[in-house]
Amino acid sequence: MIFAADRISYRYPGTPSVSAVHDVSLSIDAGELTGIVGPNGSGKTTLLRLLLGVLVPCRGEVTAFGRPASGWKRRELARMIGVVSQREEPAFPLRVRQAVLFGRYPHLGPLDAPGEADNAAVDRALDRCDVRHLADRWVETLSGGEWQRVRIARALAQEPRALALDEATANLDVRHEMELFELTSQLVNEGRFAGVLVTHQVNLAARFSDQLVVMDQGTACAIGRPKEVLTRDVLERVFDWPVTMTDWRGWPQFIPLRKDESER
Repeated sequence: MIFAADRISYRYPGTPSVSAVHDVSLSIDAGELTGIVGPNGSGKTTLLRLLLGVLVPCRGEVTAFGRPASGWKRRELARMIGVVSQREEPAFPLRVRQAVLFGRYPHLGPLDAPGEADNAAVDRALDRCDVRHLADRWVETLSGGEWQRVRIARALAQEPRALALDEATANLDVRHEMELFELTSQLVNEGRFAGVLVTHQVNLAARFSDQLVVMDQGTACAIGRPKEVLTRDVLERVFDWPVTMTDWRGWPQFIPLRKDESER
């Protein structure tokens, strides 16, 4: 088991009466892509941060790789989990290869220089994300989609056992969004990774995820296979908007309706 959450709850300081996450239980294993979906403010990112040990639950327990998530040293956990956040701007000028090489630093001592094994890991990550041809480009010259693939390559250079993406497709066009979903799904399906993907793209999450978690006001109101949890009743309740459902090759897909088109 890669991640396991047992009835976890969390309240942010200053909001003692409001739970950002309430009584959520979840398990994620290698070879499994879990999508976390829901409206703004539903607790998606907070749940991910709890799984990663960034936040400590007020109640319940999170384990990562069989150990309490909060008990890992951050450097140790960085060797195990690659994280790609929604937005990131380079702090200083870098070429693509240099940016990907940063993924090796959890494996290096404070004064160590990258060695053959580190450079080989970077080469594999560049190839895996199809960005080797960009290796000598300055990162500020990249398109949004190219930069996201480079950031995934950096995470893969860590040689982790899990990959966590928090709204990593935000602000991407359709092509680059699909490429990122396909790449993540392919990596997970190879069986080496557990994948956790926080996204607003419910239909794409349904197509690519093995497991979906539908969050609503801090609660996981539905967890399971996409065809089991993505129902009209669940989506209309969670998003407070009329929808109709369709099927695309076995994957449930929803279409938001105009209010005057409600089928009720």
